Amino acid sequence: MNEQSNENILIEGEDFYYTPEGYKCFTEKYHLKKGYCCKSGCRHCPYGYDKKTGEIKKPSK
Repeated sequence: MNEQSNENILIEGEDFYYTPEGYKCFTEKYHLKKGYCCKSGCRHCPYGYDKKTGEIKKPSK
């Protein structure tokens, strides 16, 4: 009953990596898999969230 579904398993190097300080840092691939912006100002946010202005700016292509 304590089994975790495969979709919730994080893969180091693909979904996250550890910073030199020892923190877990989520990758752009993880954020896209999650499907929404958490508005935390993540380092690899693919949604263009600006923590200073509180706005989501879609990246220009």
